This record gives sequence, C-alpha cells and structure tokens, in this order.
Amino acid sequence: MDQVKRLLEIMAALRDPETGCPWDLRQNFDTIAPYTLEEAYEVCDAIARRDYGELREELGDLLLQVVFHSQMAAEEGHFTFEEVVRAINEKMVRRHPHVFKRNDGQQGESVSMDTIKRFWEEEKARERSRKETHGLLEGVALALPALKRAQKLQKRAAGVNFDWKDIAGVIDKLQEELDEFSQALRKKNQQALDEELGDLLFTCVNLARHISADAEDCLRQANRKFERRFARMEVRLRDRGTRLEDCTPDELDALWNMAKRDEE
Repeated sequence: MDQVKRLLEIMAALRDPETGCPWDLRQNFDTIAPYTLEEAYEVCDAIARRDYGELREELGDLLLQVVFHSQMAAEEGHFTFEEVVRAINEKMVRRHPHVFKRNDGQQGESVSMDTIKRFWEEEKARERSRKETHGLLEGVALALPALKRAQKLQKRAAGVNFDWKDIAGVIDKLQEELDEFSQALRKKNQQALDEELGDLLFTCVNLARHISADAEDCLRQANRKFERRFARMEVRLRDRGTRLEDCTPDELDALWNMAKRDEE
C-alpha cells in the first residue's frame, strides 16, 4: 500500500497548479480516455503473448490511468481514489455471497458454477435498477469495441427472453442476412451494403453468444492466425528469393494453403 500511496502523491504533484507538469495539467477526462482504452488493449496483448514482464508494466500503466482519472475527479469534487477502491470492494463482496459472509453472519455455501453466474447476473440487474436509466440497454458503454458491445446488448436482451430459442434460429438468420447482403451487392448501393454488412456482423456475434464464445476474442484469434500464416508465406518467398508483389494470385493462394497445412 505504501507504493500505491506514493503513486497517488506523484499524480497529485504532476497536477499541482503551480509546480506540476504542463502536459498533465492540460489534460481532462476526454483527452485521457483514449489512453485508458489503449492501455487496456496493451494489457490484453501482453496476456495473449504470455509476456509476464510486459504484463507487469502494462498493468502499471493501466493503474496510472485509474489514478489519473481519480485525481481529476477529486479536483472537481466528484470522488476520490479511496472512494473508487471502496466502491469496487463493496461491489465484489456483494456479488459473491457464496464466498463472503452474509448479512446473517454465516459463511456463504458451496455452490455450482451456474449458481455463481446467477448470483452475479442478479446482483448486476439490481445495481442497474438502482440507477436512473430509461431502458434495458442503457449503460452498455459506447466506447466498447463494436463486437463486444454487440454481445453485451444481445445478452441484456436475452435476459428478458428476447432471443432465439436455439442456435438453429441464429443460423437461419445468418443465411437470411447473407442473402440480403447479396441483394444489396447486386444493386451496388453503398449505404445498403454498409447496413446489411452490419446486420451480418451483428448476427455473427449472436452466433458466438449461442456457443458461449466471446466474439471479440474469436476475431483476435482469427487475426493472429492470419498474421501467423501470412508470415509463413513471406518466409517461403524469402527462401526462394521472391517478393510478394511478384507472385500471381494463384501462387499466393498455393502458398497460403501450404501455410495452412504446416499448422495441421
């Protein structure tokens, strides 16, 4: 905790109106928000690469973002870092009645994973109901990556049974959206193409949710797979003394298939 206290002191010094850093003093919630998002992504990247030294560094950078926002909030009289920590402590205890002592003083009982998930979702629903919102889908952060936000929106709607009964319905919907995209493609209407592609992607996210997969993570894995296989193609071409731009589409396709076979 001494190190956390030191970090808070450092941030306060950086924001001191008379002796602080000019760059830090010019910042506000809006200007810092993109850095917060970037640091969160860098944490995820370090985890994906299993680079634990880098993960330690990136977690520190992410913690700095929390401290920075808390310092600015304290300056404006909204809340302090201590209040941020207290709020998350209370929330975690509240959402885990099976771990922490209940109001009756008894230790929570051993429960199944399904029950734990139900505890979590029920408490989240109660928390949302206490907030001043006007609709079920309010509160799903706009700044989330589009795939993750789509999955959260769908999950909220599914909570009130606005959902397909089974995955077969989602697959039928996927085919329907693909047909509508093909129709827009024939008409060569860019606005319609954008809209239909969005519907197609939204349905793909629904498909991921129905197989208990995270759409954002699935796409990240697909990105990594594409990069890995493309790098294999480049290695083969370098060994031959050939450049990518000198290959025909058929040659590139053959190289891609070889890269795929290398992973089988």
